[in-house]
Amino acid sequence: MTRLSSTCLALALALTWSLGAAATAAELDRTVLPIQPPATEKITEIDARKATPPPRFAVTAPEGAPNVVVVLIDDIGFGTAGAFGGGIETPTLDRLAEGGLRYNQFHTTALCSPTRVALLTGRNHHSANAGSVMEVATAFQGNQGVRPKSVEYYAEMLRLNGYSTAAFGKWHETAPWEVSISGPYDRWPTRSGFDKFYGFIGGETNQWAPFLHDGVAPVEIPEDPDYHVTEDLAAKAVQWMRFQQALTPDKPFFVYFATGATHAPHHVPQEWIDRYKGRFDMGWDAYRKQTLARQIERGVVPAGTQLASKPEDIVAWDSLSDDEKRLYARQMEVFAAFASHTDHHVGRMVDALQDMGELDNTLFIYVWGDNGASAEGGLAGTFNEMIVLNGLPDNVEDQLPRIDDFGGKDAYNHFHAGWAHASNTPFQWTKQVASHYGGTRNPLVVHWPGGIQAKGEVRSQWHHVIDVGPTVLEAVGVPFPTSVNGVEQKPFEGTSMVYSFDDPTAADRHTTQYFEMFGNRAIYHDGWTANVKHRTPWAPAPDGPFAEDTWELYHVAEDFSQARDVAAENPEKLAELQALFLEEALKYDVLPLDDRVYARFNAAIAGRPDLMGDRTSLTLSEGMGLIMENAFINVKSRSHTITADVVIPDAGAEGVIIAQGGKFAGWSLYTKGGKPAYVHNWLGRERYTVASGEALPPGKATIRYDFTYEGGDKPGGPGTGVLYVNDRKVAEGRIENTVGLVFSADETADVGMDHHTNVTPEYPQFGNQFTGSIEKVTIDLK
Repeated sequence: MTRLSSTCLALALALTWSLGAAATAAELDRTVLPIQPPATEKITEIDARKATPPPRFAVTAPEGAPNVVVVLIDDIGFGTAGAFGGGIETPTLDRLAEGGLRYNQFHTTALCSPTRVALLTGRNHHSANAGSVMEVATAFQGNQGVRPKSVEYYAEMLRLNGYSTAAFGKWHETAPWEVSISGPYDRWPTRSGFDKFYGFIGGETNQWAPFLHDGVAPVEIPEDPDYHVTEDLAAKAVQWMRFQQALTPDKPFFVYFATGATHAPHHVPQEWIDRYKGRFDMGWDAYRKQTLARQIERGVVPAGTQLASKPEDIVAWDSLSDDEKRLYARQMEVFAAFASHTDHHVGRMVDALQDMGELDNTLFIYVWGDNGASAEGGLAGTFNEMIVLNGLPDNVEDQLPRIDDFGGKDAYNHFHAGWAHASNTPFQWTKQVASHYGGTRNPLVVHWPGGIQAKGEVRSQWHHVIDVGPTVLEAVGVPFPTSVNGVEQKPFEGTSMVYSFDDPTAADRHTTQYFEMFGNRAIYHDGWTANVKHRTPWAPAPDGPFAEDTWELYHVAEDFSQARDVAAENPEKLAELQALFLEEALKYDVLPLDDRVYARFNAAIAGRPDLMGDRTSLTLSEGMGLIMENAFINVKSRSHTITADVVIPDAGAEGVIIAQGGKFAGWSLYTKGGKPAYVHNWLGRERYTVASGEALPPGKATIRYDFTYEGGDKPGGPGTGVLYVNDRKVAEGRIENTVGLVFSADETADVGMDHHTNVTPEYPQFGNQFTGSIEKVTIDLK
């Protein structure tokens, strides 16, 4: 038989099988996944040429099921996007809003990981064991950081119903002790319902030099001076959608696209920053007033809405000095540019869908923020976010000389809390503050020309991020499964929004919802909220003990912005809602409340697993690297020794022996000009170097760096470093300040090179591999 005739036979059989499969697609039982093939009769014919093959069983999506794209932007508030009256240009969001629906009462959880888990599971974040970000998981149910198999992502439900699935961008849903070569990979994207993943696993990344994975394989970013991760993610998403449709045009796809933007660091090309020059010189107070007026004009906020109060710590713009105004305006210009740049690249996906002829048949859900804008930059903003993440303040005097570098590769910047608050206009508070709408109210646009008749309209039904999953399954015609991969499923805890698509006056179906984060808590019920603001994002400690919390009460059916506290006038209503909060908290594993933040970064205090456990020694060899900070031995604020056994070639050796962190905080043991050296990068503010004046001789050598910490129990204290070669002291130096809490959210520890950004400019970002050989490196804690 020729290749042509065998190919034709294969095609004929495939057609027969597909027709048989199509005939049974509508009869599939989709309530138990994976869908099992029907029983077939035994074939008694001996000769295959005389036997009739049964129709091939295949799972296909329901007839006419749309593609689904869910876009999630990071750390941006209600009062920013143009379509919702904000002062930032968002042409893609605006375009989709004009062709679809704007939801002006959509809510998130007030923080990254919890919103993402709730978005992808359709269950409350505590039900999915994500009471906070993964890095501060505890031993308590609801906060353990490990999603149970009974809370499966709807991506897996779609995949098992005949969809291709892909996730691009930020994940932040995997426990830190599960992010290493040792696995397990069960809660990585490609084992959580996604056929394809391209993005970063942690909570933030350097937009110019990210740590990415393709599936579970690390990705080396190109040595391209113009590289930016948002542009890369959009390109990969477009490429995947086109390829998938080229091969399987009749198979729908689900794409989850979650940008690192606009989470700090606020990194964006200079030409985008230039577009916003001078546009925020009016300051945050005037911005709030102007934004509210636009919001009312555009119908996303009711007429008569008042601006909610501003935190006392955020001073009036007019009281600032000229230098402060210049710096803070620049911080907001960079943030606005970052947001516009991100929206532009989401637009590349929309353009691709239109070019493919798939836009009308795509349910496009654009969530503008996983929480309110972030005040984690503090009350001065910061040139380097690692400063404030280590519990230290940044100041205007240090930032001003670098004002032109904001947004660029030498910055790791964040803006002033005053701009975060203004970005959440007209509400109170910001990210982390789950008690108030400034932390939880986010714009939502739903666009689906093939399934929604209404265009350019506003929907005011009250909804929450857990409603996205039920909406997707109803829209594509797939029932919620009782079992997935042999595990009985917790029911969805959200409510589908499909009822509201073509009925602007439909009564709300999501009528009760709790909120809680770091002790900030609230309950919504039938047009009322009872609220407790317990902790301020930029403060080092809670406002006080839980027993002294003050509850507020808002009739949000009439007070859109939570501007008028009516607790004193309605004590019975307040008591009713307080009791309801406790009822919901018990139901969804919210208790006990935990207002610790910095303490929970310590795994032993928090009670979560730690990959290193009680170990005081770690030995690595050449090629071992890309180790995230939470999976590496902790050398911060304690005496330790780093011992490297190396072999030096006759020509000498250059490059990195071992390094942790990068440009904005970290340490490195390296050689330059053949001479060994150790550097401690204190938050980009100071680099303390202990360097030998002698080159290493050819042959085997043992390099030891011995650090004696002198800070006692206080983190980030001073110490003395001594460098030895073959047990001979070759250098000593004083290190006045050390990094006390965190080197980086995404930089790694590496043997034989320094990945991503370089700890010191004494060696380059690329091409810093050690040119000798490394037998082993041992880190011993004293």
